[in-house]
Amino acid sequence: MKYIRFFLISFLFLLFACSQQADELPILSKKKAINGEINYEKIPDFRFINQDSTVVTNADFKDNIYVADFFFTHCPSICPLMHQQMMRLYERFEQDSMLCILSHTIDPKRDTVGRLKYYAENLGVQAPKWHFVTGEKDELYSIADYYYTKVVQDQNLPEGFDHSGRFILIDQDRHIRAYCNGTDPEEVDAFMEKIEILLNEKK
Repeated sequence: MKYIRFFLISFLFLLFACSQQADELPILSKKKAINGEINYEKIPDFRFINQDSTVVTNADFKDNIYVADFFFTHCPSICPLMHQQMMRLYERFEQDSMLCILSHTIDPKRDTVGRLKYYAENLGVQAPKWHFVTGEKDELYSIADYYYTKVVQDQNLPEGFDHSGRFILIDQDRHIRAYCNGTDPEEVDAFMEKIEILLNEKK
């Protein structure tokens, strides 16, 4: 009887521990040991311009978590699908001030501030909840690497660009906490549940 009780308590403890772990998101950023301590790579400082001609920097997200993606306004393939799914996310968390969205153009030559404004208005969204940003091409492409997102300019492609449809969840410490395929509704469903977990962790 004593052993049965011991195993029952052990089982319940393990079950509780697993359930606790399931309610925590891992840090997915690159890690390295410094002086024996594990440190995680952070999204670097950035400075872009949004659809309202407002400067947007990492400081604007100091007390928030945010979802990032990369797109271009004249994209005929995955971008409309991505932003259809991002609208679901926007509407679900519209009243939660801790979550923002940051969409980077990969075609700053054509995606002017005015063009981004027109695009945002057509979606019926606005900053500071959802920023559409432009900037120097090299800076936009460089920061995409830190989000582990593919961004390529290739004149042999029909639209001249290739990019990932990935959504990336960033926490208040500028660490990556989750990814999903932004064109897949089921993946976005799971991604939104991870956002809820992170919001609860930060509140």
